[in-house]
This record gives sequence, structure tokens and C-alpha cells, in this order.
Amino acid sequence: MKRTPLDDYFSTATNILTQINSTQRENLLKASDILATCTKNEGIIHTFGVGHSHLVAEDVFWRGATLANIHAILEPSLTGHQEITKSEYLEKVEGIGKIIVDYHRIASPDVVVVISNSGNNAVPIDVARECQERAVKVIAITSISYSGFLKPLHSSGKKLNDYADVTIDNCCPVGDAALNFEGLPMGVGALSTIAGSFIMHSLVVQTVGLLLDEGFTPDIYFNGSLMANKEEVDQYNQSLIEKYLTKIRNL
Repeated sequence: MKRTPLDDYFSTATNILTQINSTQRENLLKASDILATCTKNEGIIHTFGVGHSHLVAEDVFWRGATLANIHAILEPSLTGHQEITKSEYLEKVEGIGKIIVDYHRIASPDVVVVISNSGNNAVPIDVARECQERAVKVIAITSISYSGFLKPLHSSGKKLNDYADVTIDNCCPVGDAALNFEGLPMGVGALSTIAGSFIMHSLVVQTVGLLLDEGFTPDIYFNGSLMANKEEVDQYNQSLIEKYLTKIRNL
């Protein structure tokens, strides 16, 4: 059977997940320990990304099978949900990050997970820097090779990983593309969302395992669709919403 781009993309994506699992294990364990400590101390795990990186932040927020104390910071002007080309410029504006941290009242024992594939845009860098200055632990998910390849855009000359307590490499290539085709100057087949979501959910399951080993039962949402068969599912999920409503601004 002739090999197709479908086969090549699958191979590249699975190889990246394997690479993350083998090379980032220590960082994943360190980050999970930070998240477990945050959860035990009744802190909030904030996730933040601009542009398409917000998809990774959102993928573990208010859904079944994830921790209820996770809060995705979804700033409309930066996610690209609307007026998407404008967000490309705003994500490079210095100073916005401090406003976001102030607005969401981020303080210890909270933790922030900042996702940026390039690690080079101003807002994620400013969010991470501002949190570190407030003694809030920062976990970065970024491509080390891509970040290192790019000329700094931030006036500090720094990248996201310069302001992280733990950096997890998503192992994605420069340009965030799996395949190159003859006649096309650009690559095709993005990888960072797959890699980022794998990392985030890996952190969730490892954090839950650590907490249970220590005798601490974390708050985890049921998949809401199960309420069709079991009324208690909705009642339980609603109780978690009430518990975190005053702590998470996006609920």
C-alpha cells in the first residue's frame, strides 16, 4: 500500500508523544507535584495561552475527567475566538499580562500553567514574570527548539521558559508543522495542540494519583452527559460549581 501524508502525519504525531513521554518525564513529575501541593492547599490551577495555545488551556477546564480547581483564563481579545487577526497583534503587547494577573487575583497557593509553543510572545511572558514576582509557581509548556530558534520579541530579551519554575518541552519542531511538500515553502499539519493537550491531561492524571496516594480526594467533574442515566451526576457537578464559583471568574 502506498504511503500517504495521512500515514506520515500519524507517525510524526505519535513520535512526538513518545518523545515527550521519554524525555520530559522528570519535568512532568515535578510539575505534577506542584499541582498536587496547590490542590491540597485549596489553590487554583490557572491555565493560560494566547492564540491557538488557549485550546490547550481550555481543554482541561470545566469538563468531565478533570480537576474542578482548574481555571482556564480565556481573555477574549487574545484567544482568537473573535476578531482573530487583532489577537495576533495584542498578544505581542507588553503590559497586558500584568492586567490579567491582577484581574484574576492570582496569588499563592495558586499555580499558573502558561502554554506558548513559540515562548516568544509578550503576554504569556509577562503573565509568567508577574506570577513569579508574586511567588506564584509557574509551569511552562513550550517548544524549546522553536523558542531557541526565534529572535526575542520581548523588550527584556527573555523567553517564556526564563520565567518558569518547571518547563515542559512539547518537542514540536520549528514552525509547528509535521510535513513538507514539494513546491510549498511552508509546512503543513500542526502538532502543538496535540502535544500540549497530551501534556496537560498527563499532568492531571499524575496529580490525581499523587493526591490519592496521600489520602487526599480531589474534586473531579463527572462527564456531564452521564446525567442522562444518573441524576446524581448533575447534582454532584453542580455542587462543585457552587464550591468554586467565587474562586474562578470564568465559571
